[in-house]
Amino acid sequence: MGERALFHPNPDDPVTDMTTTTETAKEEISELTQLQSGAGWNAPSPHASLPEVYRSIHVPGRSAVWRRLLAFAGPGYLVAVGYMDPGNWATDIAGGSVYCYRLLSVVLISNFLAIFLQALALKLGIVTGRDLAQACRDAYRKPVSIMLWLSAEVGIVACDVAEVIGAAIAFNLLFHIPLLIGVIITALDVLLVLALQHKGFRYIEILVITLIVTMMAIFAIEIVYSHPGWLGVAEGLLPTRDLVIDRGMLYIALGILGATVMPHNLYLHSSIVQTRRFGRSEADLRDSIRLAVTDSTVALMLALFVNAAILIVAAATFYRSGHHEVASIQDAFRMLTPLLGVTAAAPLFAVALLASGQNSTLTGTLAGQIVLEGFTNFRLAPWLRRLVSRCLAIIPAAVVIAVYGLQGTASLLIFSQVVLSMQLSFAVIPLVQFTGDRNKMGVFVNGPWTRITGWFVAALIAVLNGYLVFTQLFPPK
Repeated sequence: MGERALFHPNPDDPVTDMTTTTETAKEEISELTQLQSGAGWNAPSPHASLPEVYRSIHVPGRSAVWRRLLAFAGPGYLVAVGYMDPGNWATDIAGGSVYCYRLLSVVLISNFLAIFLQALALKLGIVTGRDLAQACRDAYRKPVSIMLWLSAEVGIVACDVAEVIGAAIAFNLLFHIPLLIGVIITALDVLLVLALQHKGFRYIEILVITLIVTMMAIFAIEIVYSHPGWLGVAEGLLPTRDLVIDRGMLYIALGILGATVMPHNLYLHSSIVQTRRFGRSEADLRDSIRLAVTDSTVALMLALFVNAAILIVAAATFYRSGHHEVASIQDAFRMLTPLLGVTAAAPLFAVALLASGQNSTLTGTLAGQIVLEGFTNFRLAPWLRRLVSRCLAIIPAAVVIAVYGLQGTASLLIFSQVVLSMQLSFAVIPLVQFTGDRNKMGVFVNGPWTRITGWFVAALIAVLNGYLVFTQLFPPK
């Protein structure tokens, strides 16, 4: 997409006018870059994040709040997709079937942590004009930046593994396509992303929102079918000390945490919020942050419903009937119809899984591009970058399926989410540091309570993950 397409002439836009040309667009990008470089960074950011769609969606500057909110609606839903991907399904099904409703508190707490961290990520992108990957590269020395980049890539591959397996399982359940062939088919998803992004970023957002609504409707029906015990659901929302004491519960709880507060989603949100063409005055930036936080919070509350619904259905269906061994998506699919006595329950479950896998593919490939370009300033053709990322995920998924078959996918799904949780600190700590630095954020720096909360969250995640590693290496007798 050329730069003329990135800056549509609009009299209401404070950074463009009716005489915008390719040359003035270049000057405008340079001016914004100089404004955003600031004294707090070691180097100016050399290019815009996701340049093919950067500032491509106009935000009306002087209009009703609902119109501005509608213009900002979209990025939050792309981020929310990561909180209801196949990895979440695996951890939620395992948690519900083994521990009934007791892990609902982890789903709730993880979602609130996600809302808080995503608000910091979008503020970083709006104020500085940098995504989190660019900010790390411009703020840290090269060895640190490389370490953070490799950590982010590990997280993306772990997420891609979950998406590939989830989509392959859905193809198998709905169309009886062998898992290995289904894994290979997922490589073609990159073509869908390219086609939609070429047509415009709004098309990606509309498709994602449609698939989210589909999942919500299906799980609302599944909850009605399963008749959960609502008193038990309410009690499950309160955390207990067993979450830390019980090693098996802690393992699944951290899997839920990793599947919910995904590290690559922090990179993603700090970038895609810059697809909006908003003003650069202090008042405009504050308004943009408020609108983006509203969009993000609403979307993540919808993700909370889907996550909680999966765990509730698993608990009400499997735990209550004594099937505590159900820990795989395939087992859940096979047992839903006999246990609920509703023929449509299993097919609806598989359709929702397919929607989840396709949604996650769209956002995961975008996150891969953002991380690679942001950390390395190395630009690949979008189709090549996405194909490489998908192949890195296909290889371990195909090996596990070939060696261990269907049952191996369940363990790999949960393990991939724990790996995601392990990478969280490497994204959360820089994010909290940058947004709490007045030299980088100016008047938009985090307030004292926000800084305290941010560092507490970062420390909590690091301690819990360290404890998990210790208990895995030195299991208690």
